[in-house]
Amino acid sequence: MAERNKKMLLELLERPGNSRCADCGASDPEWASCKLGVFVCLICSGVHRSLSYKVKSIKLDFWKDELVEFMKSNGNASVRALWEKAVPAYYYQPQENDCVVLKEQWIRAKYERREFTGETKYPPLSYTTGFYEGMLWKKGKENTQFLKRKFVLSEREFTLTYYNKENESKGPKAVIAIKDLNATFQPEKIGHPHGLQISYPAGNHTRNLYVYHERSEEIVTWYNAIRAARYAYLKTAYPTGSDEELIPKITRNYIKEGYMEKTGPSQMEPFKKRWFILDSQNRKLFYFKSPLDAEELGVIFIGTTNKGYSVKECVSKHSRGNSWTCGVMVETPKRQFVFMCEQEREQTEWLDALRKVLSRPMAPQDYTIEANINYKR
Repeated sequence: MAERNKKMLLELLERPGNSRCADCGASDPEWASCKLGVFVCLICSGVHRSLSYKVKSIKLDFWKDELVEFMKSNGNASVRALWEKAVPAYYYQPQENDCVVLKEQWIRAKYERREFTGETKYPPLSYTTGFYEGMLWKKGKENTQFLKRKFVLSEREFTLTYYNKENESKGPKAVIAIKDLNATFQPEKIGHPHGLQISYPAGNHTRNLYVYHERSEEIVTWYNAIRAARYAYLKTAYPTGSDEELIPKITRNYIKEGYMEKTGPSQMEPFKKRWFILDSQNRKLFYFKSPLDAEELGVIFIGTTNKGYSVKECVSKHSRGNSWTCGVMVETPKRQFVFMCEQEREQTEWLDALRKVLSRPMAPQDYTIEANINYKR
């Protein structure tokens, strides 16, 4: 009986929708949430278990006939149709490689809080009123200390405002336009499981804010409230744009981040270790002295090959200051940039990420971004 039931479960995994985790889309799920009748990955199974839902391994656990029949009568497609009936277009649905806090709150929002079943009391007001305020721990611009700061999000004004002191009479420290704002979870970089990076243009630089909240539900609420405001702005700015076009523009994760060593314009200057971020949407490669810097040291525009841009492996002309040997050369119409990676794996990842941007045609707004790039530093 055990072998027969195991065979039936493996056959169920071949059905449409069951071959990927019901919550994050990871391929080849090997666990099942028995209360709901869905197949999930290892990480999502842990969240289900934390909700006191019975979880079983498809391959390792013993399955009774009636439980196999329950899984057969449910499955990912039918269960998702019920619990994800009314997910707002702007609500971020986590993917396989997203951080745990996003997966946890997505699962809790679906099954514990029943936010997306179409009931009138959901989704929460923070997503629908266009206004949200509260306290977040924010890293100082010039130091590593996190202090509580008040943030106010206004969809009507399309702004995110924060105050340096709890006394608002002195006015806000910054009023950030939603127009060009991005938010992305960065738990490892910030050193907190709920760490969120908020980036926006500030003069000739990109300003980064690093924030977190102790409660996972609260920080994910902030994230989706920001996404709701961004979605409203995009619908106003591009009234004929479809959701298929606009949703990827709401917020984005950066295609690649990490350390490389960098030399100067003549390629004879000493190599210095820098933190790099590749923003695929804006075709920008930023570099910083350290990962949590508020502003970049410099930025490189990544165009297309037919516009004189290229990327390839390279060997350093000298060894002053550099301890790494896996080279990446980025060539622009104005200058060559030489970087060194510590390992071949990192070199391959950077080459693949940069080539991905190079291969995408430039949009009209990309030419404006290119014209404003300054390569001085």
